[in-house]
Amino acid sequence: MFLNHSTLAPSPWIVRWSHLLAPGATVLDVACGSGRHMHWFAELGHPTTGVDRSPEAIAAAAPFGRTVLADIESGPWPFAGQAFGGVIVTNYLWRERLADIVAAVAPGGVLLYETFAAGNETVGKPSRPDFLLQPGELLVACAGLRVVGYEDGFLAAPDRFVQRVAAVRPSGASDPALRRHPLDAG
Repeated sequence: MFLNHSTLAPSPWIVRWSHLLAPGATVLDVACGSGRHMHWFAELGHPTTGVDRSPEAIAAAAPFGRTVLADIESGPWPFAGQAFGGVIVTNYLWRERLADIVAAVAPGGVLLYETFAAGNETVGKPSRPDFLLQPGELLVACAGLRVVGYEDGFLAAPDRFVQRVAAVRPSGASDPALRRHPLDAG
């Protein structure tokens, strides 16, 4: 069943770390749903691409950028060999694609990932271990990236356990000013 999130605001975690993306950087929204994060980044001037397996979701997201209809759980990764200045994932976990998702982050690019974590089974859905990150699992997946922000814990209203990361792929730049990753947009 398709749930239209187009009227929902972007995740506060995504908003908080959006400033890490270079101006005009391309953005990939994995399991984009109706495109709330594509909309957010398009308004910030970023060319966006969203991928989802739902035709209804893709139709809703299409006004915000390029869309790709693909089942990334049972089909091939449609972005092999491509890199993006920002890769966004929220409320989605398919462990077999974690390496592909991280590999899609370009040098100097940013991964913003937020999804459900162990403990969520005590407050609601998802409750299956297949869909809940284990403690530190995102940190392991981001081993080749520089983690700028990480949280693993409980959020209220609605009650949920989450794990989230903001991480940057090193660019190899030798200028120390280029390696600064401010913790806030100010």
